[in-house]
Amino acid sequence: MRIGYARISSVGQNLESQLSALRDASCDRIREEKASAKSMNRRELEAVLDWLSDGDTLVVTKLDRLARSTKDLLDIAQRIEDKGAGLEILNIQLDTSTPTGKLMLTMLGAIAQFERELMLERQAEGIAEAKREGKYRGGKPIDQDKLRNAQRLIDSGLSVKAAVKSAGLSRSMYYKAKSEGRL
Repeated sequence: MRIGYARISSVGQNLESQLSALRDASCDRIREEKASAKSMNRRELEAVLDWLSDGDTLVVTKLDRLARSTKDLLDIAQRIEDKGAGLEILNIQLDTSTPTGKLMLTMLGAIAQFERELMLERQAEGIAEAKREGKYRGGKPIDQDKLRNAQRLIDSGLSVKAAVKSAGLSRSMYYKAKSEGRL
């Protein structure tokens, strides 16, 4: 049996392209879920992995829809192999029922994790550089007019909670700005 698995990690993403590809790949059953790869709660994936049996094939559209790291990928691949099942990744035409497919899966998983770690490293370097240049404070800038308005309301006797709500701020934004001396 061919079992398709589709996953999106955020509300703004759309499952339809994955579902369409899995239907085109002649999957007998398709399981879908909305869960971050970082989440330990990928219930549908766990259900599929538990349900697989000898001769079945788990089909996914892309590697990143299945695993969050090389270790995670290899653990999932081992669970699939232990069940006597195979794994097929459509966008790279990879099938782990062959020795070459197993080798390629391990190499691609390692490369994908390496690429992700490099991206995070470059991002951290860019943020550090922007901070050194005074161009980065993190997050969305706080509207100074809203801050001043909230402070006026507080000075007139309104509670912080009511004042920041009226000004369109969160309490954490107000207190952060206050601790940084921006009021």
